[in-house]
This record gives sequence, structure tokens and C-alpha cells, in this order.
Amino acid sequence: MSTDTAVDTATAAASGASATERFQTDKSPFEAVRDTPAERVDVLAREVLEAVHATIRRNKVTYDEYNALKAWMIQVGQDGEWPLFLDVWVEHVVEEVATDHREGSKGTIEGPYYAPGAPEGGSRGAVPMRADEQGTPLTWTGTVTSVDGTPLQGAKIELWHADADGFYSQFAPGLPEWNLRGSFTSDNDGTFEIRTIRPAPYQIPTDGSCGKLIAAAGWHAWRPAHLHVKVSAPGHEELTAQLYFPGDDHNDDDIASAVKPELMLDPKPVTGGSATVDYGFVLDPVRG
Repeated sequence: MSTDTAVDTATAAASGASATERFQTDKSPFEAVRDTPAERVDVLAREVLEAVHATIRRNKVTYDEYNALKAWMIQVGQDGEWPLFLDVWVEHVVEEVATDHREGSKGTIEGPYYAPGAPEGGSRGAVPMRADEQGTPLTWTGTVTSVDGTPLQGAKIELWHADADGFYSQFAPGLPEWNLRGSFTSDNDGTFEIRTIRPAPYQIPTDGSCGKLIAAAGWHAWRPAHLHVKVSAPGHEELTAQLYFPGDDHNDDDIASAVKPELMLDPKPVTGGSATVDYGFVLDPVRG
């Protein structure tokens, strides 16, 4: 099916439902915190509620506003947009806290559109894409090392990103299952080369509950163009990041607050209309 079909039929509800289903399939969140002490749950729950109570008191929230909030929260669940809401407005702070000990490369949020099991492309290959895929061809080279400079052979580099219309395969109709999603492995000297296309900026879905919040608050819905990556190697902490392009109108006001200067690429134009970029990763060894 053509890209136009995806543009015509993609909806926030369908995307949200896909993100929710994917999260429930791929994650086991309750198992990870099964043994959390009651004291920890008590502190976190109380502080969140106290922050809500303080907001209500400080702003003298009315019953009409309170009921509108209840209706909106119910609708978020019905639309399947909790992954979108949390990943756009909350995850960047969780990521900041969870990785503040790292000495290696900076990371950022995963977002709601990751899918494990992408096709393998070796140490030098291309992501799956349509024959007429729109966008500037981009060749990305890099090296994966440990913090002491040792090249990491066999490091896994997972790459995924939106197409030129801002849609992700498996979360919008009309796209091949693994379009613009690939998994690569660093060579014996830690190097890799990936061929893809430069993605475009896009708006997060606005026809669902998150869009209603954006409109009511007078916000914009734009994310700057970015490449998603996960980089992992035995004995090292997994790195999740997004890589950005200079000059994007929304690098400074990304709705997801996920842009960091350390994640900015420096693409170089190549004769014929393509581009190259060199960007590598430094992974932290697993502690203790």
C-alpha cells in the first residue's frame, strides 16, 4: 500500500491501541517491582497525591474542572493513549533520574513506538524500506566502545524511526511490518555502518485525548526529526537514545522534552543528494 494510504487512514485511536497492546505484550512491569516494599509504594503514592492536592488548592480548581479531568482521563484509557501521554510528558524525567550515574553516552526517552525483533542487518547494511521510500538517503557510521575506550565487538544497534510523513511501521496502516526498522551488530573493531533515510519532523497524534489536551492548553504537537536507537553489549548497560538533526524548528521546543545537545548529529551532504553522518556510542559497564 502507498504512503498516502497510511496518511489517509492513520488515527490517534488506532496508534494508541497499537502502542498499548505492544507495551502489554513486550513489558512485564509488575514483575520487575513485585518485591517493592510497602514503604516505597506509600512514599511515591503519597507524594504524587500531595502534588495533585497542592495544585488544586493553589489554583482553586472548580468541580467543573475536576469533572472535566475525570472525563478526559477516562477517554485517555479508552483511546489507548496512556503510553503516548506518559512517554511524551513524563518519561524524560524518569530517564534523567535513571541514567544520571552514567559516564558514557547520553540517552533519552524510548517513546511508545519501539518494536523488538527487527530484521538483522549485520555490521554494514540497510534498514528495510520501500522501493520508493521518500527522504534523503543517509549513511550512518560509528563505533561502539566501553568507557575505557575498548571497542565493543558484537554490540547490538537497534534503529527505528518514522517515515517522511511521520508514521511508524506497526503503528500506522499501510506500511510494511518492518519498514525503517533494523538491528545491526558492530564489527570486531566496534564499527558499524547503517543505510537509511533522513526522517522528517512530525506531530504526535492530535485527534485523540492527548490532542484535546494540547489544543486546550494552547501547546504545539511537534517533535523534531530523530532517529531512535537502542545500543547494548554483554556486561554493559543498555543505552536508549534519539539522535537529532541541526536546524530543526523544534529542537528547542520538542513537545516530549527529549532533545539534548549531546544527541545532535552533524550530517554532511554528498554529491547526488544523499548525506553521511558519523556518531558513535560509549557504553557504561554494568555496576556490581
